[in-house]
Parts: sequence; structure tokens; C-alpha cells
Amino acid sequence: MRQQLPSTSAKHNRNNSLLIFRYLARDLLSTTLGVCAVLLLVIVSGRFVKYLAQAAAGELDAGILLAIIGYRLPGFIELILPLAFFLGILLSYGRLYVQSEMTVMIACGMSPRRLIVYTMIPGVIIAMVVGWLSVDVSPTGLRKAEALLTAQKERGELDGLMARHFHPLAGGRSVTYTEEVTKDGEMTDVFLAENNPDAEDGRQLVLVIAESGNHRRTEQGASFLVLREGFRIQGIPGQADYQITRFEEYGQRLSRPQQQRRRDKVDTMYTVELLDSDQPAHKAAVQWRLSVPILVLVVSLIAIPLSKTDPRQGRFARIVPAVLLYVVYLVMLNGARGMAEDGKVSAVVGLWSVHLLFAAIAAALYFRSELGDQIKVLIARIRQMRKEAGNEEAAS
Repeated sequence: MRQQLPSTSAKHNRNNSLLIFRYLARDLLSTTLGVCAVLLLVIVSGRFVKYLAQAAAGELDAGILLAIIGYRLPGFIELILPLAFFLGILLSYGRLYVQSEMTVMIACGMSPRRLIVYTMIPGVIIAMVVGWLSVDVSPTGLRKAEALLTAQKERGELDGLMARHFHPLAGGRSVTYTEEVTKDGEMTDVFLAENNPDAEDGRQLVLVIAESGNHRRTEQGASFLVLREGFRIQGIPGQADYQITRFEEYGQRLSRPQQQRRRDKVDTMYTVELLDSDQPAHKAAVQWRLSVPILVLVVSLIAIPLSKTDPRQGRFARIVPAVLLYVVYLVMLNGARGMAEDGKVSAVVGLWSVHLLFAAIAAALYFRSELGDQIKVLIARIRQMRKEAGNEEAAS
């Protein structure tokens, strides 16, 4: 019986450790998923409202809105998941500290180092998911979303024109109306209204009425709305001073599609394509995609000591400073990427130096927390010794 006691005790400790790990992991992951769902809903709603406004202005086809959101979803999750896991640690462990559950676990033999191990196991899983999204899924989805948006921009401002409907042009600065549109794009009884861009006060209104019109493209790619047989009326509404011009043919230039930004174009490239390039922007994009999963691990180490709160302070006591620290981390990473894209610093040195800096901050927070615990224990022992000495003096 005596020989079986150590093995029984070790088995009991392993069972306790497994129970504690399951409890912590379940609570941490459920909190992370809840935070991720809330943040994702906020971001997707904001983006959907933006696309809906573009569809209302005639810039996008309403039928592709859900497809664009679906393609952009992996990119949203890639950026939200690190923050959600960071907040999940703060909220979950903060609750355990406030309700003294963490104190009981530590009293049962769970050391701070073991807490780090228990936290980093789901942290590594989250980092692997984020890395997969960052390296493979997000660029593919963003590439398809940009292809849809580019096709919408290149279709021309008049492609969505419908008979007997007002159609905005030039981002809403002008509007056109036609009684009928044929399959060939020929319009009859056309009306066009716009603010005169050459007027100093911006109050002049230009009205154009024509019998017919159509859409034309030049060899250089310029797009025009060409109207025939009509009148052009220019003046300030409410005043009698206006000009009427009769024309046989009148051309209204349509706006050009906006050029894609350099970073947006790089973000749509596959990782294999970036690895084969020597351009600084491409190297910076590769390091950025590798940095996102590293971000998960580093902020996890930062969140563990920051989640330690006094029961009298509440579980939300350190949320604001922790989020500010996370924002500083992300801003510094973006700044390092920008410098690497401009060739001012090596992509590896620029981004990984930020990771090392915040890993050092995590280590400093951990040792500060450990030192604080040791000081508290020492103070408690001194007070106990003084109390015992006082009792002995009183007894004597």
C-alpha cells in the first residue's frame, strides 16, 4: 500500500491539473468567441452600410454586396481574433481573480508558470488559425472581392441606368433621367442636372434637356455621355439672369474609376508571389502576414499579468490601459511596415523588433507581478511574526 501512494498522489495531481486546464480553456475560448462575434458584427455592419450607400449611389450592383462581405470576412476575422483573444484573457481571468477562483487554484498548487502554459495552449491554436487566414485565406478572399469591385468600377457610370429613374453621376454631384433606354444604350428624352464646377459661389445650376443620347468611349479610355438636339440652361435658381444655349451635340465627361492603393494591391497578392519578389513593399507584406500570428502569442503573454486584479477593483479595472497598450502595439507594427515599404528599414528588423520590444514588456509585467506577490507574502509574514511576538509578550 505504501508503494502505491506516490503513484496514486501523482495520478490525483494530474487529474486536478487536467480539470483546471479544461475549465480555464473552456471559459477562455467561450469568452473569446463571444467578444469576436460582437466585434465582427460591428465591423461587418459598418462595412455593409458603406457598400449599401455605394449601391444606392449607383456605384455598386446590390446583388454582389453579400458576396463582397463574404470574401472580406476572413480578413476581418484575421484582425479581430487577436484582439478578441486578448480581451478574452482579461475578462475571463479577471472574473476568476475577482471571484477568488484563481486564488483557490493557486492554493491547490497551480503556479504562475503553469497558468502561462495553460493559456498558451489555446493561444497557439488561435495563432495557427490566424496564421492560416493571414497567409492563405485572407489574400484569396480579398483578391476576389477586389475583382468584383474593379469590375463594378470599370462597367461605367451609365451601365446601371434605368428608364424613368433618376440616376446619380460623378459621385452624386449630378443626376440624369431618361424616358426610354434601348438595348443598344440609346436614350430618348434625356434630362441632366449638375452644379456648375466653374462657378465661384457654387450656386450656379446647369440643366440640360436633349432629345436623345448615348454612352461613348474614346480610344484613350475616356468616357462621355453624349446628348443630341437639346438645350443647356445655366443660372442661379430664383434669379432671372440665366443663359440658354441650343446645341446639336453636347458631351458630358464621366468620372474615371479610382486607382487602387499600393498597399491594397499588395494585400491581394498570394504569399507565394510575394516570396518571389525583391520589392520592399512585398517583403514587408510577407513579414506582416507572419507577424499577425506572432501578435497573438505576444499579447497573450501581456494579458496574463494584466488580468490579475484586486477583487475590490473589479474585472474591468485594467481593460482600458490594456487596450491602449494593444493599440500602441498595432500602431507600431503598422508604422514599421510603412517604413519597410518605403525601404527605410529592413522588413525583418522593423517588424520583429516591435515583437521583441513587447515580448520584453510582457516579461517585465510577469516579473513585476511575481515580485509583487513575493513582497505581499513577506509583508504578511512580518505582520504575523509581530502579532505572535505581541501575543507572547502579553502572555508573559
